[in-house]
Amino acid sequence: MHKTIQNSKGFTLIELMIVIAIIGILAAVAVPQYTTYTKRARYSEVVLATTAFKTPAEIAVQTGRVNAANIAELSNGNHGIPAPVTATTAVGEYVAGVTIDSGKIVATGSAAVDNAKYALQGTITQGGLRWAEVDQAEADSCQTLGLC
Repeated sequence: MHKTIQNSKGFTLIELMIVIAIIGILAAVAVPQYTTYTKRARYSEVVLATTAFKTPAEIAVQTGRVNAANIAELSNGNHGIPAPVTATTAVGEYVAGVTIDSGKIVATGSAAVDNAKYALQGTITQGGLRWAEVDQAEADSCQTLGLC
């Protein structure tokens, strides 16, 4: 008798199941990471929207029109600072609103970025204006939601 050896080609069921399991594990990790990444990218528009309020406030301080005694004047409509941005006058797709009151800028994102807030407080120091993030512990702050 003459024996013939057959070369089997292809994958076994176990090998295919292992590959599918690996793909499933990778997808389970990648999808949430991608969602967070896209929200953070969208949220950068909210952070950028504060620039239209920071610049005129800084100019008002540098030119001497506003000092530490009258920081309350760093509000919407004063010294070239624009009117509040609302949902109807939004400056971007992901910006729901931006206001400044007494040197504190609060920018709010749209629902696409979980309505997260970005807040900056201006402090007048030696003829300039220094900005610092505030409200970091608030439930709707961008820090709490992991967007900034």
